[in-house]
Amino acid sequence: MRLEKITAEALEKVGYDRYLLSLGVAERANELALGKPPLIDVDVKKYKYTDIALMEIAQGKLKIKIRKTEG
Repeated sequence: MRLEKITAEALEKVGYDRYLLSLGVAERANELALGKPPLIDVDVKKYKYTDIALMEIAQGKLKIKIRKTEG
């Protein structure tokens, strides 16, 4: 699947909020870089961590939630 289509599907999952999507992808990519296994069946050596995180969100395997801060 093309990256543009994956991105469009991932954006749909987060209510078309690009900022929220970028935060979710960055956080998940860091987790993958630290050794957490992917939630989808994909070759980790073939894809970048950010691409894997985007695919996980697009396929609904990973939900992004807004954290509320006190202040």
